[in-house]
Amino acid sequence: MFIRTERSIKEFIHFYPIVSTLVIIHIVLWLIIDLLQLPIGIQIEQWGIGNNYFIAEGEYWRLFTPIFLHGDVMHMLFNSFSLVLFGPALEQMLGKGKFLVAYIGSGFAGNLGTYLMNPDAFFFHLGASGAIFGLFGIYLFMVFFRKTLIDQANAQIVLTIFIIGLIMTFLRPGINQEAHIFGLIGGFALAPLLLSNVHPFSPWRNRQRYSDDDTIQFDPNRWNKKRLIPRSIRKNLLWIIIAAFVLLGLLSRIGFL
Repeated sequence: MFIRTERSIKEFIHFYPIVSTLVIIHIVLWLIIDLLQLPIGIQIEQWGIGNNYFIAEGEYWRLFTPIFLHGDVMHMLFNSFSLVLFGPALEQMLGKGKFLVAYIGSGFAGNLGTYLMNPDAFFFHLGASGAIFGLFGIYLFMVFFRKTLIDQANAQIVLTIFIIGLIMTFLRPGINQEAHIFGLIGGFALAPLLLSNVHPFSPWRNRQRYSDDDTIQFDPNRWNKKRLIPRSIRKNLLWIIIAAFVLLGLLSRIGFL
């Protein structure tokens, strides 16, 4: 479930369009807000960042919008990597609509918990961690109540990472603990509804759908076409792009950009 077997970025996007779209949103918003610091990016951050005072004043959209914003490049990359690792299996199992409900609903639960537990704390908060903890909440529900949907090896991975994540939630400074805990609770609470009539994850199901897609046709001359990008670069394009983002972020932090 958590080992990526896709052969290319194109294939990953085809299999998991919701996860891919969310990651692209993370990257684009980080680019215009944090790296380029465009005026429109600053406005988006000011409009969307979580703050209990503004929520109390009626700006209820701030219970949702912080899910898509991140503080810096490492924050964005960590949450995006987590989504790429743990989101695809659920997107296949639940389907696009249910997966989006799980993700947004868990993020909302995390931000709502942040507000309810600290209504007078007017600190700013942002990040997708609550939504990602919500995905873990759904996996935990499988481990305890829907064992047919997850094998023993993957159940152990979920429990191990959950325990580590929970420990780090309380040990690391600057963590929105309420968002993590209530996001987890939100995902766990949504799981009974979302997991009805679902089947276990199978990479072969993706491959079958991909091969049956009428938009994908066999081109007998495809091997004769000149490749503009060498195969070795195309295979590692995702990692090259991510490394470039990390480098740009580091350069911007130390004053070269």
